[in-house]
Amino acid sequence: MRPAVTDAEPEAVIVGAGPAGLATSRELQRRGVRHVVLERGAAPGQSWADYYEGLTLHTGKHLSALPGLPLPREVPLFPSRAEFAAYLGDYAARFALPVRPRSPATAVRRERGRWMVETPAGTLVARALVVATGIAANPRRPTLPGEASFGGDVRHSVAYQRPDAYVGRRVLVVGAGNSGAEIAAELAAAGAAVTIAVRSGAHVVPRTLFGVPVQYWSVLLQPLPRRARDVVAAAVGRVGELRRGPSPLPRPAYGPLDAIPLIGFHLVDAIRSGRVALAGAVTALLPGGARFADGTERPFDAVILATGFTAALQPLGGLVTTDARGFARRTDRVTSADQPALWFVGHRYDASGALFNIGRDAPLAAAGVAATIGR
Repeated sequence: MRPAVTDAEPEAVIVGAGPAGLATSRELQRRGVRHVVLERGAAPGQSWADYYEGLTLHTGKHLSALPGLPLPREVPLFPSRAEFAAYLGDYAARFALPVRPRSPATAVRRERGRWMVETPAGTLVARALVVATGIAANPRRPTLPGEASFGGDVRHSVAYQRPDAYVGRRVLVVGAGNSGAEIAAELAAAGAAVTIAVRSGAHVVPRTLFGVPVQYWSVLLQPLPRRARDVVAAAVGRVGELRRGPSPLPRPAYGPLDAIPLIGFHLVDAIRSGRVALAGAVTALLPGGARFADGTERPFDAVILATGFTAALQPLGGLVTTDARGFARRTDRVTSADQPALWFVGHRYDASGALFNIGRDAPLAAAGVAATIGR
């Protein structure tokens, strides 16, 4: 292994020291590229340390490890938040990665063929820039009609930590993605009276199929034509219905391959058992309650908005254009379509798993950086 690269006079700057930034840093280090990794938090992987305590990866550990370091043998197949956060800290230490904590990139501009990256400590100048900010720093937080009159606690799921404060309270969870489903089921198990508002439905798949994580099947089937994968996805859905019965969640208008499905049956089981109530889209919050698309009204003490995230591109300002999902446009998996010497890692989310995609994309971006600076 090459000796650790110092952060003096960096040739490249990586923004973000989560999984994407750390993986890219290790790949740049292997190529002898002087670089620095900017982290807004107090330590590498801070976003993972801050996620809600009950979070468990939906992706298997073998396809969730970063390049060069498997997850420890004693970690279970589906690691917990705490286990994965510890792994990220170990990863940064193992490879002596040049992470600067508490150093957010506040703005980025391009001058005379160089990237100028503003930080609280000053401006970094580099030939190459890798944006590895992911999505955790940019929660999609809508303001609901009537929210000011609600009178109870309204927060995005990114601010949720544990169920203790909600025990015995009436909680509305808005959104049935994987975070919303997991939080709703956790709250109900802890003793909250939970309702989950589902606007467009969700496809539900088992976490494992024949004892193998469903993610592994997804990766295995990627080379197949779309039509063949549609057939397999439909078969997986039928297997789930045979094992568990029809899902109580509405079936969405889009297909199972068009968005990340709801992985696992924790929410489905909670709805069927009556521990979680199901409602349609929220049209307004009321004093002490909410109104739904069917005109019904129900009382609530708190609302958790599991309304998702979008790419954290704020430092780039208007330097890049985005696609329909809010991610920067690229000419391939990682290369900016708008700016030279700019790459994105950790901005690809699909059924293969974000961490698996990071493992593929970090070497691609590092190779691009190395070629640009002549390594």
